[in-house]
Amino acid sequence: MSMNPKSLAARDVEALIHPYANLHIHRDKGPLILERGKGIYVWDRDGKKYIEGLSGLWCTALGFGEEALVEAATEQLRKLPYYHIFSDKSQGPAIELAEKLKDIAPMPVSKVFFANSGSEANDSQIKLIWYYNNAKGKPKKKKIISRIRAYHGVTIAAGSLTGLPFVHQDFDLPVPGILHTDCPHHYRFSQKGETEEEFATRLADNLEKLILKEGPDTVAAFIAEPVMGAGGVIVPPRTYFQKVQAVLKKYEIVFIDDEVICGCGRTGKMFGCETFDFTPDTISMAKSLSSAYVPISALLIPENIYLAMLDESRKLGVFGHGFTYSGHPVCAAVALKNLELMEERNVVEHVRDMSPLFQKKLKAMNDHPLVGESRGIGLIGACELVADKETGRPFDPKEGVGQYCASRAQDHGLIVRSLGDSIAFCPPLIITEDEIDALFLRFGLALRETEEWVEREKLRR
Repeated sequence: MSMNPKSLAARDVEALIHPYANLHIHRDKGPLILERGKGIYVWDRDGKKYIEGLSGLWCTALGFGEEALVEAATEQLRKLPYYHIFSDKSQGPAIELAEKLKDIAPMPVSKVFFANSGSEANDSQIKLIWYYNNAKGKPKKKKIISRIRAYHGVTIAAGSLTGLPFVHQDFDLPVPGILHTDCPHHYRFSQKGETEEEFATRLADNLEKLILKEGPDTVAAFIAEPVMGAGGVIVPPRTYFQKVQAVLKKYEIVFIDDEVICGCGRTGKMFGCETFDFTPDTISMAKSLSSAYVPISALLIPENIYLAMLDESRKLGVFGHGFTYSGHPVCAAVALKNLELMEERNVVEHVRDMSPLFQKKLKAMNDHPLVGESRGIGLIGACELVADKETGRPFDPKEGVGQYCASRAQDHGLIVRSLGDSIAFCPPLIITEDEIDALFLRFGLALRETEEWVEREKLRR
């Protein structure tokens, strides 16, 4: 045990790099240090209790302190704490989890590839698409189309897919061959009087124009989250995915479905693509796959891509991709138990039961003078704060209005995340009606204090 006499907060500042923090401000402000969790709640070192309104980072689906997951990890640690699946080696948990994912997948799946994070999964998707087209004798068909404000990770390739400026700035991203098409946010980007269906048609037409401009023989894949997460919780306009998928099929472009946030019940069905009625070619999963108790991600690979991998492996002598911890037995055992618990406890059905109240409370925020749009589906949503409700004019980003609101929520015992001036909600899937009431009561207090601050500082000018 460390005998360092400094406070834990001071030691944090001296020892850790915090992702997505302003590192300069963090040196003065320091961290909120959490010590334990149970259900939808976490406690800090001073004993203050918080509703975890974002499931950590969109991921603790079954909440904190789920003993069955702890037991699954402990049992596997005692039995076989680690073994790889390189070459001809294997172990039971990886095999069983792969079988389970094939069984519950929303489309035919030939094989499952395991990694450790959503970033690694999407990075691997790009490599497999390139590998696939080389095997098919299409060496030029390599470009990947993502979307503005998409979030697909932060590795060099996955970070290039992510369509957010701060992931690219001064990291020399995106790399060549990664393209971005329109963000499907009707509230922000539709034209005056344009319906959701008309907006969707225009976006699909723009996608087709981009493909034709680049050359269909050079475009390999399109990647999308069913609901955009870190880009602001953007729910697609009606008919969007159907129109996009028709374009992709026309030019033989692989559809990669990033279910890292939406998978495992978040939208009210097991997969987000089922909620929005489209059928992808391949899927990336992570986060709620293990309720985030241990790191694991998965790619669901169709037969045609697997057969191409088989051909390349035969030609080259080896499939040269994989990770030390691919299919880690402890992670696989926990993920398998997590999926079993979801089935036994009818968690997806519970999400459908809780969604009407959650969405009603969320939509009620539209009445607030600061809220330009409340949007969501299932147990995910966001409130976008604006300077002018009538026109939708945003606040100056430098004012940090969303950050201020999230900070006030934290003061009231609610942890949410500000994505610019959109406040995101994504509570554990086990949340109850009383807990939903408490979540939005606390957020309402934070919103009231934010409005008072905005008026005091004259930020609406």
